[in-house]
Amino acid sequence: MTAIIQIENLSKQYGSGTKALSDVSLDIQEGEIIALLGPNGAGKTTLISVICGLVVPTGGTVRVGGHDIRTDWRAARKLIGLVPQEIALEPFEKVMNCVRFTRGLYGEGPDDAYIEQVLRSLALWDKRDAATRELSGGMKRRVLIAKALAHRPKVLFLDEPTAGVDVALRREMWEVVDRLRREGVTIILTTHYLEEAEEMADRIGVINHGRLLLVRPTSELMGEFGRKTLTIEVTQPLAAIPDDLAGRGLHLSPDGRSLTYDYDTRADRTGIARLLGDLAGQGIMVRDVSTRQSSLEEVFMTLVSEPRQEVTA
Repeated sequence: MTAIIQIENLSKQYGSGTKALSDVSLDIQEGEIIALLGPNGAGKTTLISVICGLVVPTGGTVRVGGHDIRTDWRAARKLIGLVPQEIALEPFEKVMNCVRFTRGLYGEGPDDAYIEQVLRSLALWDKRDAATRELSGGMKRRVLIAKALAHRPKVLFLDEPTAGVDVALRREMWEVVDRLRREGVTIILTTHYLEEAEEMADRIGVINHGRLLLVRPTSELMGEFGRKTLTIEVTQPLAAIPDDLAGRGLHLSPDGRSLTYDYDTRADRTGIARLLGDLAGQGIMVRDVSTRQSSLEEVFMTLVSEPRQEVTA
């Protein structure tokens, strides 16, 4: 795939001395979904704002579709759609006119057929003549997405797009995101719903203190940093873990009916076969065995809590 966004040694330091970005380098491939994760103040929004031309970087370069965002900003900006965190809409304007107006800002001619397509895909068509102040928070956020798509951008930035949206609407919006990706739109998102990033993103980047710690394919990230938990259900409740099995990392459930064992998926030997054999040797009969992969949230907390050298893909 071709890199539609190329970021090289990007830095941003504000006049107060705060360093929001420090030497960030990243290539984003055309047609992929990449999720940027990080705690509040990590630099995610600043990175998006620089790429979109809203914040002037201190150093480094960014190219969108081969266009430098500073020297060829008009061509670069035309390729980008942005859905910001904050909901800022003209309260008395109709939904249809809001989207039309944004399309005009990019120098695009009228195309009500395309606008209808966008509004229908976001379940907004029935609200096309409603003033934006009459809409719920979730609907207003959909209008922001419609505005961002008004000029048919090649790259779509979603900065916390599902904040304040209920579960049903969130799922519908992610279906729209998946459809856009299938149509070739490159999508960069920040989100606090880590399970969505795990499900939707092709790659995940972790940012902390203005540094890009790593970028990995989602499955690879889970495999590299994830751990699994083995749950062993026993036929008869145990009062305690047998002394011969102490120090093996076993944990007994309060009701004594199950044992849990954490293991590293990357280890040459997980110790599971030996553990099951030792349980049998102790006369402990096993009813069932199951495993659970650690979630992205657990992986994320591990990454941001441990000192690491930044790594780029």
